[in-house]
Amino acid sequence: MPHPQQQAVLTAAGIHKRFGALVVLDAVDFAMAADEAVGIVGPNGAGKTTLLSVLSGAFPPTAGTVSFKGGDVTSLPATQRCRLGLVRTHQVPKPFSGMTTFENVFVAASHGAGLGRDEAYEEALGSLKLCGMLGVANRRAETLGLLDRKRLELARALAARPTLLLLDEIGGGLTDGEAGELVGTIKELRRRKIGIVWIEHIVHILLQVAERLICMDAGKIIADGEPQAVMADPEVVRAYLGGGPK
Repeated sequence: MPHPQQQAVLTAAGIHKRFGALVVLDAVDFAMAADEAVGIVGPNGAGKTTLLSVLSGAFPPTAGTVSFKGGDVTSLPATQRCRLGLVRTHQVPKPFSGMTTFENVFVAASHGAGLGRDEAYEEALGSLKLCGMLGVANRRAETLGLLDRKRLELARALAARPTLLLLDEIGGGLTDGEAGELVGTIKELRRRKIGIVWIEHIVHILLQVAERLICMDAGKIIADGEPQAVMADPEVVRAYLGGGPK
């Protein structure tokens, strides 16, 4: 949880999420300050991506509330949360095909951030530059390789002017070298005071950015705190390796 002296910018209280009879999130409480970098880890099926979807507005919770910047956003769709500065990337990048890299980012700036044409143009250029994408700005997005599609996903999110950025396995499928390049970009976002919530299976990469680590298992948060302490927690070890009582 945020330090007692830090005011939470994002809070989720008593979050439950069911899909039919399947309970995916079970009474999850989460809060973070605007300038935090929080990593979320856990085995497959732990509920990590579903939590991000509830926080971003892609899924409504079955029960519980989500607050952002002091206001209740539980009933707001993802588009409206994006305009408020709560922006999310996706594990599998799906750029608009038939459009260039620049056009993809321009759409994010104009519709995600609600910017006028000239301001959206400058915002798109700045986001592409930060993500090392200017060299492919005029390429069709569907022709990009995986690393550049991941960079494009990040550039689109940045063009929406996030206060808080939710990253869903943005390092997935990349080599360590490629993921390291993305880490460099994300560290620059931290220098710009953008808050980060990052789900990642490549833990050693995540730990280069995360100042606080949360571990989930079976729809619950089982550990929350300093990263090395969380990774050494016996319950976290059991969640990853199995073989012991919960």
